[in-house]
Order: sequence, then C-alpha cells, then structure tokens
Amino acid sequence: MKLAGSSILVTGASGFVGPHVARALAARGATVYGLGPEPALPESSRATLAAWHSADLRHPATLRSAIATARPDAIVHLAGLSSAARSFEHPEETFATNALGTWNLLEAVLQTAAAARVLVVGTGEAYGPQPEGTRVAEDAPLRPISPYALSKAAADAFAEVFARQHDLDVIRTRSFSHTGPGQSPTFVVPAFAQQIAAIEAGNGEPVLRVGNLAVTRDILDVRDVAEAYAGLLERGAKGAVYNVCRGEGIQLADVARMLIEQARVAVRIEPDPSRMRPADVRYLVGDPSALTRATAWRAGIPLDRTIQDVLQSFRRPLAAH
Repeated sequence: MKLAGSSILVTGASGFVGPHVARALAARGATVYGLGPEPALPESSRATLAAWHSADLRHPATLRSAIATARPDAIVHLAGLSSAARSFEHPEETFATNALGTWNLLEAVLQTAAAARVLVVGTGEAYGPQPEGTRVAEDAPLRPISPYALSKAAADAFAEVFARQHDLDVIRTRSFSHTGPGQSPTFVVPAFAQQIAAIEAGNGEPVLRVGNLAVTRDILDVRDVAEAYAGLLERGAKGAVYNVCRGEGIQLADVARMLIEQARVAVRIEPDPSRMRPADVRYLVGDPSALTRATAWRAGIPLDRTIQDVLQSFRRPLAAH
C-alpha cells in the first residue's frame, strides 16, 4: 500500500501511541484522521490530524457512521484498555472494550469500507510465559494469563476470522512492551521515572517503590513502534501476523538500575506489595524476524535513550514550578 496521498483513520489517536503513529504516517504523506470517544479533536493532535471522528468501540452504530464518513484507505486500530495490572480489577470492561470492540470495528469496516487495509494492534503478552533464553515467534500458541492478554488474544482471533472468512485486508501485530515520553505512570518505566523526578524535586523520601523486578521484558521505544506500524501498512502481507519487538530481553531490575544511575540524588529501592500483579509473566522476549523480512524495520532507539527521555519528561513540569 502506498501511504503518500492515502487517507488513514487511527483509532485511539489521542492515547499514548496514537500521536506517534499519526506523525509517522503524516510524515509519509498520508492524511490522518482520529477516532475515539472524545467529542472533539484533542488540542495535542490538532497539528497532525485532519479531522476527528467521535465514536465508541462498544457502540456499533457510532462506529459504522464514523467509518462511513471517514471513508479511509486504511485503519490503524490502537484503541482499547492497555493495562494488564488494571485488567484484574476490571475484567469485564477490558474484554468488552478490547475484544468485542475489535469485533465491532471489523463489522463496521466490512459494512462500510470493505476495501480498507486494517492494522489490528495486539500484544506479545498473549503468548504468556516463555522459557528463559528463548525468543517467541508468531507460530507459538497463545496462552494469556491476565484478563488484558486474554482480551487481546480474542481480538487477534477475531481479526484472523475476518481476514479469512470475509477476505478483509487485515494485518495483525503482537506488540511487546514499549514506552516513551507521554506514557501513563500506571506503566512500569514512567512509574519509576515519575518517582525519581519527584525525589529529585524534594517531594518525598529517596525511595523508589517497585513491584516484581525479577521479570524480563522486551522493551521498545514508542517512536520505533510507530515506524513499524507505518512499515506494516506499506508492506505487510494481507492476513499475516507480526511480532513488534526488539528481540532482546532486559530484567526490570536493570531498568530500575538504569534510572537510578541517571538520578541526580541517591535513591534506594524498596518493594511495594501494592505494585505486585496477581499473576505475572516472568520471561517474555519476542522474535522480530518476520517484521524485519517484510519491512526491513529494525529497532533504532537504544533503551538507555528512551529511559532518559521518559525521565526528562517528568522532570520538566517539576522544574517549571
């Protein structure tokens, strides 16, 4: 698919990943529209998005109307609830939004924009725990252990069904952990960074409170992820699924250490039981070979730069006061 001159609708365009994806697509000459439950175009997105379509994934009629109005050549489906930790507290809402919401979107596409290419963004957490030292590939079985991962595994299956049974041009991703400036501190890297920035500003004792650090994750910069999604829209194979990942694991203990090394004051670590998940994937590292073969994409931003950028994003507002 040629992105220059195309019309692309991004669901969840006002979230963490959405603005990065919108910028990556606009840089390639696409006209980008946003879709979400907000009634109007968010201030932060006005420079990138041509227009805003208000619709809720849980309301099929509003989705059909929005997609019929937008008449997109392609859709990037990012919208949903993305916190595995919070999904244990709200499993029904998580499934309704992520799984049934994806079904509703694909039904709306089938009825109003059946020629559009659709990129359905999933999660590597759907694979569940993997043997240490391995890199999981797309042919591995899905064994989700959180309500969030289960909801995304169901959405992945729905997308595969629509591609196979209705011949929709659907591409799926299983995207591994990613972070960057603008991510909510409900996620691990910004949670650590927010605490350190507050400690530096004199707001609280010099203690970094953490959950389970004995887990290994494959962590990307969100800006690299946006480039991967743009590449998949251009060159991904219809009906295929791709891991979006670095292909390298890092233990969260090392992430915490990297942040503490960048801190401007001495900080010690203390476990916080409230930050522990009811169930956790101890080891999860992906194999990005299929993505690289299809698009020539590779992760370009080192993790230490990403961590530094996240920490700076929390320092700036504190320095202004």
